[in-house]
Amino acid sequence: QVQLVESGGGLVQPGGSLRLSCATSGSADILVIGAMGWYRQSPGKHREFVATITSGGSTDYADPVKGRFTISNGNAENTVYLQMDNLKHDDTAVYYCTAVLRVRTSQLRYWGRGTQVTVSS
Repeated sequence: QVQLVESGGGLVQPGGSLRLSCATSGSADILVIGAMGWYRQSPGKHREFVATITSGGSTDYADPVKGRFTISNGNAENTVYLQMDNLKHDDTAVYYCTAVLRVRTSQLRYWGRGTQVTVSS
């Protein structure tokens, strides 16, 4: 079963750092179409864009995280990281990895199950 798998969430104090990871799994023939990205959702709020990165390294960030978060491609194929520094209470959310994946003749947008990030003192 093809899926995106996130890891790296947890509890951190304000001003602290976390690094999230996301990788594809379930098939050796997965092609990422376009960019891999991160979204987040806080209780009572809509899911919102955080950051994206293309295979060529072009990045885009939401204004609230610019200068604090860094998205990067991993050395392993179809892997992406989100380095989060100077975390704030408002960054508390479930973080989801997403990408359009092509597997043989099928092309779909996939979402991971999410990883919880809690910023609290």
